[in-house]
Amino acid sequence: MSARTIIVTGAFGHLGSAVADHFEALGDNAARIDYAPAPDGAPAHWIGGVDLADRNAAQRAFEQACGRVGAPSALVNIAGGFVWETLDDGGPDTWERMFRMNTLTAATMCKVALPTLITQAGAAIINIGAAAAANANAGMGAYTGSKAAAAKLTESLAAELSDSDVTVNAVLPTIIDTPTNRADMPDADRSDWVKAEDIARVIAYLASENARCITGASIPVSRGTIG
Repeated sequence: MSARTIIVTGAFGHLGSAVADHFEALGDNAARIDYAPAPDGAPAHWIGGVDLADRNAAQRAFEQACGRVGAPSALVNIAGGFVWETLDDGGPDTWERMFRMNTLTAATMCKVALPTLITQAGAAIINIGAAAAANANAGMGAYTGSKAAAAKLTESLAAELSDSDVTVNAVLPTIIDTPTNRADMPDADRSDWVKAEDIARVIAYLASENARCITGASIPVSRGTIG
């Protein structure tokens, strides 16, 4: 197979980097887009400083990525964030920020990319939800609410595109083994934390020809296999 173009948002973070690296290891071209600045000396298809919740900014970044590595066959929406905060300690500003980071970024990028994706054979969209969204604990309302919305975006968009050749799915990780999570939870038992590389494998499968029969699914990723 010839190399595909994959657009990965949130691609300068731990999970986004692992996903983009995995696609490149498979022989694909991964255009990396992030709110954070691109690292010094990064290739031209690493595009930083993009507010993906802003449609104009997302459109410009998408067009730049297409111009540099070609029209994408898959969009992987990883851009997002996390906060632990009770409603008493926070409020609507936190909820708005979480929905902007975790839901609106994905919806905006889907909107921008769809006119191109529907022209590509075997195209795919993969969103990042959260297993915790199924049962929000104290302090998790804003985060899990926004991740639940990302799962519903996945279901709805899959139904809207049922007559097209675009599949839309989501992965729902449990706690991801990242440097930030290790620093925030130094005494936690990390034995059941999920490795970013494992999530990358699931995402790559959902973007592959072998997964063309799957759409509208939210798939839990709850155990690691890489030591």
